[in-house]
Formats: sequence, C-alpha cells, structure tokens
Amino acid sequence: MLVVGGGYAGFRLYSASQSNSIAPIQQWFSDVASRRALITMRNQVACPGAPFILPSDGFIGLLWNDPAGPYTLLNTHTGVDIFGDGEPGEVPVYAAYDGYLTRLDSWFSTVIIRHDDPLQPGRIIWTYYTHMAARDGEESFIAPEFPPGTHGVWVTQGTLLGYQGEYAGEGARPIGLHLHFSIVQSEPDGAFKNESRVANTLDPSPYLGMPVAITGFPERPINCES
Repeated sequence: MLVVGGGYAGFRLYSASQSNSIAPIQQWFSDVASRRALITMRNQVACPGAPFILPSDGFIGLLWNDPAGPYTLLNTHTGVDIFGDGEPGEVPVYAAYDGYLTRLDSWFSTVIIRHDDPLQPGRIIWTYYTHMAARDGEESFIAPEFPPGTHGVWVTQGTLLGYQGEYAGEGARPIGLHLHFSIVQSEPDGAFKNESRVANTLDPSPYLGMPVAITGFPERPINCES
C-alpha cells in the first residue's frame, strides 16, 4: 500500500511539473495586493480577429488541458478558470457568443449555450459556464431571466448570465471565487457531450484569440495573441 501510495504521490508531482499554473494561483490567494498584475481585463471586447469575448474579467488561472492539482495527466482540466477580484455575486459573467441558452432543472450554478461554430461552419458547439452560486448552496447567482428549466433561449454576445461564485456542489471541497468556462463538443444530434471529459471539449484559444491551453506554458496575465 505504501508503494502504491508513494507511486501515486510521485505521479501527482510529475503532473504538477507539467504545468506553470500552481505558482500564480498560490500568489493570487496569498498576496491580494499583487492581484492586479495577474488580471486579464477585456471589458467584453474580443481580441482582434477572435469571435468570442472573454466571458468574465479576472486572473486566468487553470488552463485548458492543465494537469495542475487537483487534476493530473490522466484527468486534465476541461476549460479555463477565471478568478474574479471581488466578492461572490459581484463579478459579472457574460455570454461569449450569440446562441441558445439552456439551464437544466437540476442546475444550480450552471448554464450552457448552443452555438453555430464560427470557426467551423456547419458544426454545433456549446459554451459552458459554472460555479455561479454561493458556496453554501443558499443562493444562485445566475441571472433571474434564466430560471431552472430554461431551454433554447436566444442570447446575444455580452448578455449578462450571472456572477461568479464559489459553489462546487454539496460536500465538495471549497473552491475560490471563479468562473469555469469551457467549449463543449456536440453529439451527432446536436446535444452537448459530457463536459467533465477533456476529450469532449475544445481548446478555447482560437475562439478567444488568447493562448489559454497549457501547451507552451503561457505566462500570466494572458493577453491577446499578437
């Protein structure tokens, strides 16, 4: 058992070594005075040539396909985590692109939007937004225009979807204030695939015009690609 445990601990350490996200995330939470230097501020303006806007301003911490803890090389991060500098329910979240919004009956902190893929015409993709609720599960921060059970409501790029929160589900470990944003592939019938599997998601970099994949170890703050 000790050998197995030691091997897993070594694997986690090796996974962490394949990311440059841990140090800036630790800095974000331990040195509040230095946060401004880590923030990507776009104010709902897309990067030149990019179709999507950044859905929330803040520190882009965990990246797409990132193996930094709590993830590993066998279970990498499926999107980007944008950490807002504010209080729960204060940092706004916007639709990255025009599309049809759905919020399932059971979704307390999550919405998903269906889009015609601007980079591959004829393909359907979805953008996924989550953690928009209070940590204790007492209050959802999703905009009241999108109650549970919402299906196929048209929203335009920049529509206010809600506000960043800390909700990760009942019994889950505490998380810091942030938005988890990902781009999800569709099934043959157009339904969204399981967002928790990185193979079902797409690298958001070409859509945002920013290097937000862990490949290349981009430095923070992350800005538009030149």
